[in-house]
Amino acid sequence: MTELKNNDNGPRKGIYLLPNLLTTAGLFSGFFAIVSSMNGRFEAAAVAIFIAMIFDGLDGRVARLTNTQSEFGAQYDSMSDLLAFGVAPALVAYNWALADLGKFGWLAAFIYVACAALRLARFNANLGVTDGRFFQGLASPAAAALVAGMVWNGASYQIDGDKYGYIVGLITIAAGFLMVSNFRYNSFKNLNWRDRVSFLTILLVVLIFVVIAAKPAQMLFIIFLAYACSGPITTFRSVRKLKLEHVVGDSDDADFLDEQTTSHEKKPDTDAKP
Repeated sequence: MTELKNNDNGPRKGIYLLPNLLTTAGLFSGFFAIVSSMNGRFEAAAVAIFIAMIFDGLDGRVARLTNTQSEFGAQYDSMSDLLAFGVAPALVAYNWALADLGKFGWLAAFIYVACAALRLARFNANLGVTDGRFFQGLASPAAAALVAGMVWNGASYQIDGDKYGYIVGLITIAAGFLMVSNFRYNSFKNLNWRDRVSFLTILLVVLIFVVIAAKPAQMLFIIFLAYACSGPITTFRSVRKLKLEHVVGDSDDADFLDEQTTSHEKKPDTDAKP
């Protein structure tokens, strides 16, 4: 009886179902995107990557709301992100436009995958010591949306990707390099989602949703392209003198003008996505 009580009071083993189920759904969406691109269904492949972004945004928030965070869930989420936002976009772009370019084609796809892996590893290693207001480098879901949006537009307009292979390759490489850069991207963590807003604001949000729903491929690509370009602009405007550390490499010595807290004073940003 005593032994039974001790076992009952010990740490509970197992995996939380709900958040990891959402992570698995994102993983499945990324895998589905790869398979769809192999079968020439590029529009479905691009849409699947955007669906993976939705599940990626839900799993962490559901885990916090239900108090089901775990180290296993965090590691599983990173592995899912690598496939859904690293491998999947690279292979979708490769199958659409890069396959006939020889070494340049597969190297462009590999550079994107490698940069996504480095981005996720750096995010996990720096979790808790970075400024929660900004992402260091373009987040992997945003980079994936940029590549997927490009393919989605090309497929919707029935564009032959092989004719624009080098342009697609350069955009894919650029998206990869932005992920491992030190450019500062607004994380929008300082927005108070619980605050009251005016009726005009709600009306504007509704109109934005209508515009996106009318032409989702074009609007989503424009939105994420603008966000990708915002990082260099934000960085250049917030430095006294541009240095290599502001662009790539070790950013410990970067002197951003609005930096008001030292690294040991910054609070962990566990709500951010890599």
